[in-house]
Amino acid sequence: MRRGRRNVAIRRVLPEGRLSGPMPWVIAIMMFLAILAAAAGIGLDHAARSLRADLAGRATIQIVEADAEIREEQAGRIMAELRRYPAVAGIARVSDTELKAALRPWLGDDLGDAELPIPAMIDIELAPGAQGIGALRDAVTAIAPSARVEPHAAFLDPLGQLVQALKWLSLALVLLMTLATAAIVVLAARAAHNSHRTTIDVLHLMGATDLQIARLFQRRIALDALFGGLVGLAGAGGVLALLGVLGRKIGSDLIGATALPDYGWAILLLLPMGGVLLSMLTARTTVLKALRRSL
Repeated sequence: MRRGRRNVAIRRVLPEGRLSGPMPWVIAIMMFLAILAAAAGIGLDHAARSLRADLAGRATIQIVEADAEIREEQAGRIMAELRRYPAVAGIARVSDTELKAALRPWLGDDLGDAELPIPAMIDIELAPGAQGIGALRDAVTAIAPSARVEPHAAFLDPLGQLVQALKWLSLALVLLMTLATAAIVVLAARAAHNSHRTTIDVLHLMGATDLQIARLFQRRIALDALFGGLVGLAGAGGVLALLGVLGRKIGSDLIGATALPDYGWAILLLLPMGGVLLSMLTARTTVLKALRRSL
């Protein structure tokens, strides 16, 4: 009973309120930037996984024979041959209409009258677990020596590398924001300790231990960190919601792949709590070290 009354008295000696006025807003800015960086990293990682899943086992066969009759004959033989392959799960011929529509932005509307030789294209999908496309390439070139077999994954590999690099950059920014937040808490805790030196001496005379005093600073800095974290989360959530609406209006598959998965939103919601825990531990450690040095 006496211990509880003494703890209440100790809390009354140290004035209530925030220890450092600007600190919650600085933490809010850091949390806002950290959440956006984390969202970018998670979204890019999800996009990279989706790209690998969509492109794995897919390839395009281009038959570049100039003679139209020979080109059509080779395309028919290749499709008939590949349909017998157990490793091929799906095969489809790209129509000339689709090819002309894809080439029209570069060659103009007079493409149909130009009599240019357009390659025959065949899209194939390998069955899950199929071993590469080496045997398939040999079978295709045996029928059409000028044909090219291009795996989709290899074609977009540079894009995948760029996405991975941006993902790691986003995670590095989250780490830097975390370190910056810890540094801000250290400065705020030291300033609070220095401004309350007389009060701390009184607390020691009342029988308060260093751990009890550190808990007071820790609790109040935790409240500041919680306020800043919630403000930063609200601001970042609004920005992400706006970007999501704009992304859906564009209708791009690549932009759609960067949408946050469910686990990504859960991670973002946990970031403010992580910031509070970090602030508490940092404030506790900083104040205890300062109290030991002052003895």
